[in-house]
Amino acid sequence: QVQLVESGGGLVQAGGSLRLSCAASGSRFFRLYAMAWYRQAPGKQRELVAAISTGASTNYSDSVKGRFTISRDNAKNTVYLQMNSLKPEDTAVYYCNTPRAWYSWGQGTQVTVSS
Repeated sequence: QVQLVESGGGLVQAGGSLRLSCAASGSRFFRLYAMAWYRQAPGKQRELVAAISTGASTNYSDSVKGRFTISRDNAKNTVYLQMNSLKPEDTAVYYCNTPRAWYSWGQGTQVTVSS
C-alpha cells in the first residue's frame, strides 16, 4: 500500500519561500503516475494547485501560476513544490496525491504565511 508523507511546511513571512516534499513509500510504479499538490485552507474545500505528468509537463492553478514550481524525482519516489513570493492567502495544509486522488491521503504539511 502506498503511503504519502508530506514535509517542509512552516511559518514564513509574506514574500518568503518554502520547498515542500512528498515521499511516496511502497510505490513500485511511481514514475508511471502523474502527481499533484493540493491544499486545504480552514473552512474551504481541498483544491488542486499543481500537477506534473510522467513526462514532467506541469500545470498550475491561476492562484499560484508564476510563483510555485512542481517537480519530481522518480529515483526517490518524491515530488516537490517550490513556493516563492508567498502570500497570506497561501496559508493552508498542503497534500500530495495523484490528480485523481487514487492514494490514501497523508497527514499533509501546514504552511502559514504571515502578513
